[in-house]
Amino acid sequence: MLTVIAASVSALGLGACVTSLAYTSKVEKALPAEGDLVPVAGHDVHVLRRGETGPPVLMIHGASANAREFSWTLAPRLEGSVRVLMADRPGHGYSQRFAGAETLELQARQMAGVLDALAPGEKAVIVGHSFGGAVALRVALDRPELVSGLVLLAPVTHDWGGSGTAWYNRAAAPPVVGHAFSQLLPIVGPAQVKGGITSVFDPAPAPQGYFENAGIGLLFRPPNFRANARDMTALETELAAQSARYGELQVPVTVFSGSGDTVLSPAKHVGRLKKQVAVDLVILKHEGHMPHHGEGDAVADAIRRLAFGAETR
Repeated sequence: MLTVIAASVSALGLGACVTSLAYTSKVEKALPAEGDLVPVAGHDVHVLRRGETGPPVLMIHGASANAREFSWTLAPRLEGSVRVLMADRPGHGYSQRFAGAETLELQARQMAGVLDALAPGEKAVIVGHSFGGAVALRVALDRPELVSGLVLLAPVTHDWGGSGTAWYNRAAAPPVVGHAFSQLLPIVGPAQVKGGITSVFDPAPAPQGYFENAGIGLLFRPPNFRANARDMTALETELAAQSARYGELQVPVTVFSGSGDTVLSPAKHVGRLKKQVAVDLVILKHEGHMPHHGEGDAVADAIRRLAFGAETR
């Protein structure tokens, strides 16, 4: 009996591995790396670039996402006036993962390295969505000489009281169990996420073709999913330490916050950030966790104001 069970488990595992390899090949063919690989501290960062003139703007995506999040939303609105750099965080999209990459310090190091390489000697506006907001803040804290301003979109900024880490991230994060679990994700993950996109945008409508245009399918490659899970399970502890430093910030900060955001509580994040640093807060009554879609023009205007205001001072 035990032999039969072991054989069945082994066959299931082998089948999952074969499926995940086939899925990875298919999704990477459909969504190839289209940007530049920028070496930072010995690890490549994949960067999409739009625009050839104007001050630099670095955009940092959130959890479960990649740089394509901005390539069809904000970049088309900005590429005529600024140089847009959209970077995959470590282990996401086509950026390399490495030991310790779940820390905000090393994520910020990789993002800062993109500016060192592609905009040397210049200051940039840093745009961060959700998890990317935490990384953007860390770049401004650790490398203030690189930053002219921050535009944060529904950012996660503080620890939130020990709840909110999804069960699938807890399952995928451990080294052994997580590796096995993540092999199953290509089978069930895409359909589950497609069904849940509405809740991320709620109360605003989800744009047609979001899953495909934002390249969300890349998430379900097992190494990408494990990287995302480890980022998420480490985040609260990381933020508990980082948030104590926000008083050091010396750059202008604009925050767009959807009052209907059900992914994270604006009061627990933006509300607390406001008590530590001056913030130009834009509250959007009809938006949720994705304000750069429904209010893309307003976000782009704010980015331009910071980019060109800083340039003329």
